[in-house]
Amino acid sequence: MRPTKEAGVDRAVQGWLDHLRVERGASVHTLRAYERDLRRYCAFLQSRGVAGPQDATEQHVTGFVAHLREGDADHRPLAASSAARSLVAVRGLHRFLALEGETTHDAAGSVAPPRTPQRLPKAIPVDQVERLLSAASTGDTPTSFRDRALLELLYGIGARVSEVTGLDVDDVDLDAMSVRVLGKGSKERVLPLGSYAAEAVSTYLVRGRAALQSRSTPALFLNQRGGRLSRQSVWTIIQRAADRADLRHVSPHTLRHSFATHLLDGGADVRVVQELLGHASVMTTQIYTMVSVQQLREVFAHAHPRAL
Repeated sequence: MRPTKEAGVDRAVQGWLDHLRVERGASVHTLRAYERDLRRYCAFLQSRGVAGPQDATEQHVTGFVAHLREGDADHRPLAASSAARSLVAVRGLHRFLALEGETTHDAAGSVAPPRTPQRLPKAIPVDQVERLLSAASTGDTPTSFRDRALLELLYGIGARVSEVTGLDVDDVDLDAMSVRVLGKGSKERVLPLGSYAAEAVSTYLVRGRAALQSRSTPALFLNQRGGRLSRQSVWTIIQRAADRADLRHVSPHTLRHSFATHLLDGGADVRVVQELLGHASVMTTQIYTMVSVQQLREVFAHAHPRAL
C-alpha cells in the first residue's frame, strides 16, 4: 500500500487530469505528457519534504524549474523549451487547485518560464546565393524561366513564400520596378524591384508563363497544370536548385534571411529593412543585426593578431 503522502499527490494530479479530459477534451497524448511532467514535479516536492502540490510555495516551483535545467542522476538536463513545457503542466495544476479551493494561493502563477536562447536566422553568403540562383536555370524551358524568376524574386525583395505565391501578374510593375505584396494581417506594401529580378520576371512572363497557362488565372507563378504555384512546390524547387548547387539546409526563408542580412551588411538602416520585410516591430528586425555582429566577431577572431 502506498504512503498517505503519495496517495494525496496522486489525487491532486488525477483530479486535474480528469478535469482536462472531461471538461476540456484534452487528447490522450497531452494527458500523458502532463502526467509525466507532474509525476516528476511531485517527486521533486517529496524529496524536499513537501507533502504535495497543495503545500508548495513559489520557491518550490522555481526550484523545480531550476532542477529540470540542471538534471539529476536519472534525468538529463532539459533545454529551456522543454522545461517551459513542464512548467505549463505545473502552472495548470496549481491554477486548478486554487480555483477548486484546495489551496488559498496559486504557487506557480508568478513563475516565469526559462528564456529560450534566441535563434539567429540562417543566412548564406552572397556567393552561395548566386550559385543557388544560377542552379535554378537548367535550360530554355518554361519551368526553368519560372524557377529562376521565383528565386530571384524571393531573394530580390525578401518576401515571405506565401507573399510570393500569392502574387498576381498585375502586382508586378516592371516599368516602375516595383512589386505589391500582401503581408500578414492583410497589410499591403510596395517593394522596390532590382534589375536582376526584374529581368528574370520579364523573361518568365514572355517565354515561360504563357506556355504554362492552360486556363484563365491572375496568378503570377504557375505550376505545370496551369494553376497557382503552392508553397510546397516552391520548397521543392529550391531544394532541387540547392542540390544542383551543392548547398545544404536551404529553404525559402533562407533567401529572406539572406536578403535582410546582406542589406544590413551593406549599411542599410534597420528601420528601412523593417519596412521591406513587413515586420510590425523593429525588435524582430534587430535579430538580423545580431547576425552581422556575429560575422564581425568571426572576422575579428581570425584576422586580428591579438584577438585570441
